[in-house]
Amino acid sequence: MTTDRTGIGQEIEEALGEVVAHVGGEAALPCRVVDAPPADWIVALRKRLKLSRQKFADRFGLDVRAVQEWEQGRRVPDRAARVLLTVIDRDPESVVRALAAEETGTGEAQAPPS
Repeated sequence: MTTDRTGIGQEIEEALGEVVAHVGGEAALPCRVVDAPPADWIVALRKRLKLSRQKFADRFGLDVRAVQEWEQGRRVPDRAARVLLTVIDRDPESVVRALAAEETGTGEAQAPPS
């Protein structure tokens, strides 16, 4: 048995040290919080894109019932849906391209026609 420490072993040791420091309140670890969007924000996003609930759901691969529940405040989008809604808000065509690439089986987003 060797006593030499490998690079990966050292990384694991450092990471565990960070965890122990965090749990002990000695260190804060970076994180990103994606807050749940308010229902009226989701409605405004959909309306800004000039889409019905059904067309919004179809275009972005969402369940129309879920969109309805979010807009009426009866449900809150889960973390993945919140991230997707954020991307839709900032660059809806990137989502459309990604989903189109998935449908064609290329795995690559197609450039929009010029």
